[in-house]
Amino acid sequence: MFKSRLFTPGPTPLLPQVQQALSLPILHHRTDEFRQILTEVLDGLRYLYDTQHDVLLFTASATGVMEGAVVNLLNRRDEALVVSVGKFGERWVDLLRTHGITARILSAPYGQIIDPQDVAVQLEKYPSTRAVFVQYSESSTGVKLNIKALGEVVRQFPQTVLIVDAVTGLGVMELPVDLWHLDVVIAGSQKALMIPPGLAFASISEKAWRLIGATQCPSFYFDFRKEREYQLRGETAYTPSTSLILALREALQFIRELSREVLIQNAGLLAEATRAAAKALGLHLFAESSPSDALTVIRAPAGIDSRTIIKELKNNFGSIVANGQGEMRDKIFRIAHLGYHDFSDILALIACLELVLRRLGVNVNLGSGVQAAQGVYLLRKGIDGRDRVAP
Repeated sequence: MFKSRLFTPGPTPLLPQVQQALSLPILHHRTDEFRQILTEVLDGLRYLYDTQHDVLLFTASATGVMEGAVVNLLNRRDEALVVSVGKFGERWVDLLRTHGITARILSAPYGQIIDPQDVAVQLEKYPSTRAVFVQYSESSTGVKLNIKALGEVVRQFPQTVLIVDAVTGLGVMELPVDLWHLDVVIAGSQKALMIPPGLAFASISEKAWRLIGATQCPSFYFDFRKEREYQLRGETAYTPSTSLILALREALQFIRELSREVLIQNAGLLAEATRAAAKALGLHLFAESSPSDALTVIRAPAGIDSRTIIKELKNNFGSIVANGQGEMRDKIFRIAHLGYHDFSDILALIACLELVLRRLGVNVNLGSGVQAAQGVYLLRKGIDGRDRVAP
């Protein structure tokens, strides 16, 4: 007998208060009660984003709002720069080309990152670039990009905005949106927010609003200007997922009581512990430099298909981890740290991984990964459980 435990980088385990909220009677969305709830939710999102600017909410996946950012900020035949280091960077390219926008690509091999100064060079060379599209945390490879430095670069170009896919970055790593000069930051509900898929969000700076005002938006549903008008009065332009918004209110209240800093520290602890455990077991991290705290991506040992490891973890221990994507499918496995996970969860998973590797003939010392993770815990928190080292 075992419980099913979800360690994928989305969806993530649901907060108990969220599960309770999802069982409540459904609300009508054109009522004072719902307007009050939506107003609270938007305020909570601004807290999580650490912004004083607008945060818009849509009933959609994050990809929908990514497309919304494209059509609200760029006209057909505008020029854009995509910083692509994985599968989700490639999604930006597909979205731009779908809408007839010229997409220049600054790419790096999977598992590597781009120097922000390379972006500065591109913007100097192509001053007509209207937007730079990037991931904060590239969950296909496990790397994070230097969004703070990219914000400093792009702010020097008044007619260019920085659009960040922070789907697995928000609530996981430091992301002060206003301080870092980030113009549009997109996230989804099924990651650090600990609720089911179905909602997506975008923070929008004043600089971005100025460019939106000069764009002929060809979208009916993802019209940011229209949605802003409605949400300022506590409504959405079209029928929202009221049950998910009730659940989101509970998650945001939990995060505010916990604090966004503690939420981020938790993901950092789990990520550092997992990386230390992998190295102690003789495994190789796919993202050797600049790893994201949203997940740890591990190369399968030589001669072993990562599907086998994933299957063994699920069938024997109920632990569900993710395969690689694109060209890295069946070569890596991905362990998530974002959302409703704690140290006990990750410690148990490491112990189970040790058993799986031993059964597959990998020469590992049982307990070595667990001991390495425990060492990280003691370094960070000490015997009394209090934080010692910031993430």
